[in-house]
Amino acid sequence: MTVYICGDSTAASYPAEDAPRMGWGQCLSEYIEGCEVVNCAAGGRSTKSFISEGRLVQIEEKLSAGDVMLIQFTHNDESPLVWRHTDEWTSFTHNLELFVDTARLYCATPVLMTGICLRSWKDGQLAESHGEYTDAVRALARRMNVPLIDMYALSRKLVEALGEEGSKKLFMHLEKGACPRYPEGMADDAHSSEEGARAFAQAIACEMKRLHLV
Repeated sequence: MTVYICGDSTAASYPAEDAPRMGWGQCLSEYIEGCEVVNCAAGGRSTKSFISEGRLVQIEEKLSAGDVMLIQFTHNDESPLVWRHTDEWTSFTHNLELFVDTARLYCATPVLMTGICLRSWKDGQLAESHGEYTDAVRALARRMNVPLIDMYALSRKLVEALGEEGSKKLFMHLEKGACPRYPEGMADDAHSSEEGARAFAQAIACEMKRLHLV
């Protein structure tokens, strides 16, 4: 069985020189056994651009019965850029349906995933992120009877448990001079560090086992 990951920069793999930046798809194979993981996630992609660039077609050409397709988008679908923007209840949902239908055409199992939350704190509370995109994924999973991994809910729990300061370690928060690759430091509340990627990957692996996907 092969697990294919369709997604954006939050799941993508990065070269060693970009450390500690890491996407959850880069390390998922360490937490699930008995299958191969092919990480097709790419930075900056939305459902629209992933499809238009032929990335779904490339996966389709390799799909076999019994494979699993993990489908996680949101961050770039929210973008105002026309070439990647989608609307929650129309084009975003329709594009996700295409991923689901493609997997099912080859007797593979599609799995819809909500996007990882943004680390956005306000007045001591973790703010909501992603608007109605999360609800759109949940609704589609119910309507099409597709397994759902609600990473928005799971990631919020992880971030809230660590608190406003402690949750920085899950994301690309670096002090100036702390890392030669990023000499000016960084405060990125969307992309995960290695610690964050591993925490998210472990949560995903647990859900995959709970849903009897692996």
